[in-house]
This record gives sequence, structure tokens and C-alpha cells, in this order.
Amino acid sequence: MIKALIGLLRPKQWTKNLVVFAPLIFAQKFGDSALVLKTLAAFASFCLLSGGVYAFNDVLDLEKDKRHPEKKHRPLPSGRLSVPAAVLASLVATLAGLALAVSLNRETGVVALSYTALTAAYSIALKKFVVLDVLVLSVGFLLRAVAGACAIRVEVSPWLMMCTILLALFLALGKRRHELVLLAEDAGDHRASLSEYSAGLLDQMISIVASLTVTAYFLYTMSKGMKDRLGRIGAPLGPIDPQYLMGLTIPFVLYGIFRYLYLIHRKEMGGSPEKVLFLDMPLLIAVVLWIATAMGILCWAR
Repeated sequence: MIKALIGLLRPKQWTKNLVVFAPLIFAQKFGDSALVLKTLAAFASFCLLSGGVYAFNDVLDLEKDKRHPEKKHRPLPSGRLSVPAAVLASLVATLAGLALAVSLNRETGVVALSYTALTAAYSIALKKFVVLDVLVLSVGFLLRAVAGACAIRVEVSPWLMMCTILLALFLALGKRRHELVLLAEDAGDHRASLSEYSAGLLDQMISIVASLTVTAYFLYTMSKGMKDRLGRIGAPLGPIDPQYLMGLTIPFVLYGIFRYLYLIHRKEMGGSPEKVLFLDMPLLIAVVLWIATAMGILCWAR
């Protein structure tokens, strides 16, 4: 029973909530233990909120999930958990997440409530509308980043928000493509919006968003705010101006995007981004190297 309840909240997908740490890292506040604890609390809050939404969504999609080749193994459609237990777990997790967010400050509470309302609306109706479904998912990621900024009361860069929403949109489109290919002619029966997509259309959208994501990140590394931070390093490092050091992280972003595209098109692995990250070692190494390089540069500039 306990194992089924934990599985219902999908802890493997909580890695998506790590985006709440982005403001802490890029605002160079990771040396402040009090702010780190607040960010951890915000992360825990969104883990509870997303878990509650996943449970709520599983209740609504119970009959469809029973016919899905992968989702039928989840606790609810497999029969390991009853609907009343799932509803109660969803309610408890959501209320606990909101309470934790409010305990940080009012702004974080408002963002958490907005996230809950948006994702609930997505589960009930918005996921049925083509294009709008993936846009809502990407806004959910953006709200996580904003919550991280509100929790420690720092201003979040517009460039960071743009990169977050574009990357989330890229992942969401990849997931839709995987569902379309996996379910084939039954795709529309499982999710109404899938009947409006085609593999060709999604490929075009993915290509556009991938290009925008790389461009936005490139511009972010060269933005005035980033150059002002890195300018504190001082003297030039040979031919390298310290203001542009974040440009060293661009190759990791490029490789990560290209590797994910390869996994989507050649390995058909886009259905679960959190699984892809941990199952594909080259992609995981690229992400780890990006984090290490970015944090090393930002630490140096503090």
C-alpha cells in the first residue's frame, strides 16, 4: 500500500522540480545556507504539489491509462491502489505543498497556488487542445523557476525565464512525438490533442524550439547582467575576457540538445525526459559537466 502510494506521486519525475534551484545558482547565492534551505523547502513544496497533480490526473485518466502500453502498470490502473485512496493522497500532498510554500513567504505561496490551478486545469481540460497543451506544460516549468526566485527574494533574469520555458517546450514536444509514435492509430483515443498532431508537424516544431533554445541560452551567457557578474573576476585570462566565460558552457548545451534529438528520432526515448536523463550516460555526463562548469565560473565571480 505504502509503495503504491509513493508510486502514485511519481517521485522519479520530481527531478523536473530541480529548476527551482536555478535562481539560487545564477544569482550566486549558493554560499548562503539560509537561502539554500529556503530553496530546498521550495523544491519539497513543488515535489508535493506535482505529486498531488499526478495523482489527480491518474484518477481522471484511469480508463485511458488501463489501455496504455506503459501507463497501465501505474498503481491506479493496475489495481494496486483504489480511487478513494488516490483522491485522498492527491488532496493531502497538494495541501501540504501549498502550506509549505506559504510558510516561505506570500509570493511563493501565490506562485504555488497558480501552479496548482494551472496544472489542475490542464488535467481537466487544457490537455485536450492542440499546441495549448504543450504551452501549459512549459509554463508550469517557468512557475517552478519563479517560485525558486520568490523563495529567496531575488530577481529572476528574463533570459533565464526564456531559456526555462523554451527548454520545457522542447521536452514537451518530444514527449508528444513519443506518444504519437508509440500509440499510432490509438493516439487520439488516449489523448484528444494527439489526433491533431502529426510526426511531421511535431518535428518542425521541435526543430524551431531547439534552435530558439540554443539561441536564447547563447544570448543569456552574453547578456549585460551576466557580463556584469563575471566582470568582477578582473584581469583578462590571456585572450579570454572574463565577461564572456559563461560562453564555455555553450558546447554542453549544444551537445545536450543534439543528443536529445538523436534519442527522440533514433532511439524513440522522448516519452519520459527524467528517465532519459538517467538512462543515457552521454546526456547525463553533458548535464553534469554543464552544472560543474557553470557553478565553477559563478563561484569564481562571487
